[in-house]
Amino acid sequence: MALLAQSAYVPRMPFPPVHPLLDAALVTRGYAEPTEVQSAVLQPEAEGRDLLVSARTGSGKTVAFGLAAASTLMPDGVMPAPGAPIALAIAPTRELALQVQAELAWLYRDARVAACVGGMDIRREARALFSGCHIVVGTPGRLGDHLRRGNLNLSALKVVVLDEADEMLDLGFQEELEFILQATPAERRTLLFSATIPHDIVSLARKYQRNALRIDTIDRTQPHGDIEYRAITVAGHETEAALVNILRWYEAPGALVFCATRETTRRLHLALVQRGFAAVMLSGELSQHERTTALDALRSGRARVGVCTDVAARGLDLPELDLVVHAELPTNPETLLHRSGRTGRAGRKGVSVLIVPYSKRRRAEQVVNAARVRATWSGAPNADDINGRDRERLLTDPMLEAPDGAERADAEALLTAHDPVAIAAALLRLYRRQLPPPELVSQPPPPAPVRTESPRAESPRAPRPPREQGDFVQFRISVGRNDKADPKWILPLICRVGGITKRDVGGIRIFDTDSRFEVRREVSDAFAEATANLPAKEPRITQAGQGPMPVRQFRRPDGPRTYTKRSPRHTPR
Repeated sequence: MALLAQSAYVPRMPFPPVHPLLDAALVTRGYAEPTEVQSAVLQPEAEGRDLLVSARTGSGKTVAFGLAAASTLMPDGVMPAPGAPIALAIAPTRELALQVQAELAWLYRDARVAACVGGMDIRREARALFSGCHIVVGTPGRLGDHLRRGNLNLSALKVVVLDEADEMLDLGFQEELEFILQATPAERRTLLFSATIPHDIVSLARKYQRNALRIDTIDRTQPHGDIEYRAITVAGHETEAALVNILRWYEAPGALVFCATRETTRRLHLALVQRGFAAVMLSGELSQHERTTALDALRSGRARVGVCTDVAARGLDLPELDLVVHAELPTNPETLLHRSGRTGRAGRKGVSVLIVPYSKRRRAEQVVNAARVRATWSGAPNADDINGRDRERLLTDPMLEAPDGAERADAEALLTAHDPVAIAAALLRLYRRQLPPPELVSQPPPPAPVRTESPRAESPRAPRPPREQGDFVQFRISVGRNDKADPKWILPLICRVGGITKRDVGGIRIFDTDSRFEVRREVSDAFAEATANLPAKEPRITQAGQGPMPVRQFRRPDGPRTYTKRSPRHTPR
């Protein structure tokens, strides 16, 4: 393939005429002007060419490649009779594929659009393919299955679309993608859409595209302007309580809570449901029917919170999603931006909140800085903050609009029979009854002192910052010299299980069967509460002077250490 041509995106303007059928569909859906990516693919230099497009999630990519393919699919202005598909769109996940099918179905109202995704009845899909269609949308695995079974005939294909190509490669679908592309006609158009263009995408484009036009609508010097980033510092054992208070503070019509593992997803979903939140779970272990039901609940408003893993949330498009919460920190800046990109879509404002345990603040700062976004740091909202926010929302609630007719007569009868303050109090109780109560969270520790001079001015090594001065409380931990205890790994363990920072820990002394350490009195009560019921795999921690230390088996973080005798470098003569 020749070197990719470059096209700068153009300013937005009223929709140019594309095709009478598509123009009517756009008007019906209320499209007044194209987005940047839609404007770019409709430029004269893009017509009939392969395209390699970078665009943010939520920028209207599905409609964009639908518009770009129109001149190729309907050169005579009419959709041909259904038969072997003339267009194929490949998406990384079932949810995204079904969303693409729904978008193309309203855009191409006279076309048959079939879906081929995992978790659905493959025999029903095969019948739809044999009966004839115009466009097929599917996931790489299921499309590959249909090809191998002889159900999918790609001989008449005119356009292939790879949507979210970077995610498909991340999920390990490169072999399936190449198997599918090799079965398509050589003269087809290939439209490749991806949020990022890493080396693997460039290699794929060079192999399967011809003189592709490069379109980039992402200004990488600026973060996503419609997303506000917040970082909430909490004690390690108060993550769940902080999540509850964050959801209560924002009261967003739609929210996604991201977790790193399925186990955390199950635990947080159960915790939110028990507290009265309308929450659903999205996890890879769910069946397709369960996932579809959960997504329908989020889209219809029956559920307002979705608790999910990164894989389960790939490609989700929830129009009323205003809040994203990272209950567990993303591992890299790409994951942070991908999660956060679920909100702030199509011109809506959104908020992305990271819950940061004190012990992981440095890691969170590294991820945020690498993602080139600016986050506002604070503690979690407490119960008083949330109650005040509830009062503000109540005063502007639409239910307080002036009544009329019979409703006004009933209201006046209530005022005659009861004290107005008592009626207002009853309304307040009813209003609060439907809201989950806020949780108690501790106040964040004071920030570390800021140095005004470079610590390396007079010494090549920076001096270690002093620990917090003040009164300390002594605790014991059930590992000692016999367990090869070492402050190098005891200190991080104490901070992790107790939700404190290194500055909150004083001296550590190692004895034969246990060790003693000091915790600042200001955080000692919260530390004692956090370490009161640790899992069996953790060592026992108690306050010094409160009875004998229980015996518990514990394996050091790096396991038992073995030693081998080293041979001398030089054999003596």
